[in-house]
Amino acid sequence: MRRGKLTALASASLLASVTPLAAEEVVIAALGDSLTQGYGLVQEDGFVPQMQAWLQARGHDVRLINAGVSGDTTAGGLARAAWTLTEDVDGMIVTLGGNDLLRAIPPEASRSNLAGILDFAAGADVEVLLVGMTAPGNYGPDFQQAFDAMYPELAAEYGTLYAESFFGGFDGDAESDPGSVLDLMQADGIHPNASGVAVIVDALGPQVEALIAAIAAD
Repeated sequence: MRRGKLTALASASLLASVTPLAAEEVVIAALGDSLTQGYGLVQEDGFVPQMQAWLQARGHDVRLINAGVSGDTTAGGLARAAWTLTEDVDGMIVTLGGNDLLRAIPPEASRSNLAGILDFAAGADVEVLLVGMTAPGNYGPDFQQAFDAMYPELAAEYGTLYAESFFGGFDGDAESDPGSVLDLMQADGIHPNASGVAVIVDALGPQVEALIAAIAAD
């Protein structure tokens, strides 16, 4: 074999050894209730499809799994956590607690359920973005304080990423005063319409990008 051909083969071999492998698809499960599931919307207008499109438009090779169940509480999320975290799941967005509020479930019970979900994620070595919520004042100051505090406290305890509110991108306060953002809400005044979801995705998207970065660094 000629020396030139040997050199060419050696160069090709060296190039193959230093060329990075293509990045693998990141899989993120969105564990939540009707806000995640996309209640009242056609499929492509829901939170998960809009968030996936937002991320892919920014160059992320990502697939989001819609693990939202309408009406679900933190207890329901805990019951589904183990089988939601399949081997291909790299990260999880947790958006639960709104239905706990509607049912006036004691915050200590909600906190225990969320901690259980985070325990499952830690055991599966899955990065988490925990999305908080705020309680209205009509439950009393003690309830409100305990409920509002559990999200940042759990995020700090488990070392997860944390977003203060699913509705953080709204100019008004959609959780305590849905009437202030009627143009972004469906007729029920509880769930966002397609335009509202787009606002939510724009605000929450950078934090999901931070989740992707955390997965890549793990």
